[in-house]
Amino acid sequence: MREIKRIAVLGAGLMGQQIAMQSALSGFSTNLYDIDESSLKKADHQLKELLRDWINKEKVTEEEVTAAFSRLQYEDDLSKAVAEVDLIIEAIVEDVAIKRDLFRKIDQLAPERTIFATNSSTIVNSKLAAVTNRPDKVVNMHFFNPPLVMDLVEIVRNDETTDQTVELVKSFCQSINRKGVVLDKEIFGFIANRILLAITKEALHLYEGGYANFEDIDFIVKKALAHPLGPFELMDLTGLDIAYAVSELHYKETGNELDKPAQAIIDKVNAGQLGRKTGQGWYDYTT
Repeated sequence: MREIKRIAVLGAGLMGQQIAMQSALSGFSTNLYDIDESSLKKADHQLKELLRDWINKEKVTEEEVTAAFSRLQYEDDLSKAVAEVDLIIEAIVEDVAIKRDLFRKIDQLAPERTIFATNSSTIVNSKLAAVTNRPDKVVNMHFFNPPLVMDLVEIVRNDETTDQTVELVKSFCQSINRKGVVLDKEIFGFIANRILLAITKEALHLYEGGYANFEDIDFIVKKALAHPLGPFELMDLTGLDIAYAVSELHYKETGNELDKPAQAIIDKVNAGQLGRKTGQGWYDYTT
């Protein structure tokens, strides 16, 4: 395969739907798959709302949006979604067992030439490549949230990923106006999330130790370090459940008691205070 032409994105949540739309806006025939038809309808509604706003703000033209939607196909049949594509980007729940099951299925359904990518922000792709017959064609493509705005993709290879696979994925990233940066060795959390995890862990340590309240920690990080959001604001944006899951995965990876989820995070999750999506996290979003 000399170039990637047809794309399938698996998972119609925020990440999956926006990755698919970025692909379609860039001229690629794109299938967006989800096992749940209602999730596809929700994705279609959310994308149309977002792109209508972009048209009003003159970020894109109505013609560009119409053309993009003509290239975007919604599919709840996995075999149809992956049958003729050159690249599959998986963007489902951050659960290794569920991802491995999906990779087993698509390995049987997709053409031999097809490259498999996982959008996982923490799980190394070798854990998924191991259940396929094509580990040389498997990578991480970690898009950043929200994919329609953030222009960076972390591309992570495993020990068997070929140079050709990496170059094809890098070329695709360039074609959709995203900068693909290659990591030549796997490591939990990659680059951005490992640094973010360290900042978040220290912010929680300072908060739980009574050194400062979370509002002041956020304020200092924004003013002194020039971050657009403080660590607690960012947890609210991405979700406290995600923060818990990432810490839990990190602890399982290292076995280090210090890597366990902070008690403050556990308390928030148990209370259902997951951040912006529930209206309450560290901050109140209901007013």
